[in-house]
Amino acid sequence: MKYNTYIKENILFLQLEGDLIGESNGLELMDLVSEKLNESITRCAIDLSLVRYMNSSGIGVLITLLTKFRNKGGELVLINPSEQIKKLLIITKLNSIFVIVETEAEALERLTK
Repeated sequence: MKYNTYIKENILFLQLEGDLIGESNGLELMDLVSEKLNESITRCAIDLSLVRYMNSSGIGVLITLLTKFRNKGGELVLINPSEQIKKLLIITKLNSIFVIVETEAEALERLTK
């Protein structure tokens, strides 16, 4: 899995690409988020449009990231998950826990309220 990051309006944006299966990249993401939380960035948007596959470890990474942000009084939203990832979120009932939006603009609106 590859990822790109940028900050916009004090929101961390992560664009993930490939397979989200935990392992070392999941640990890298968690370290990055911990670093940003220490810099007082408490809102995050994760673009899942280029994620092809996610296993239980990948789901665990997303839940851990969500928990980290919410524990600091922040929020995390998921942007444009593929149909396959959307189905996975629905089957696991995680669609009721995560805020899911279709565009970066919607994520910005949701996170700046």
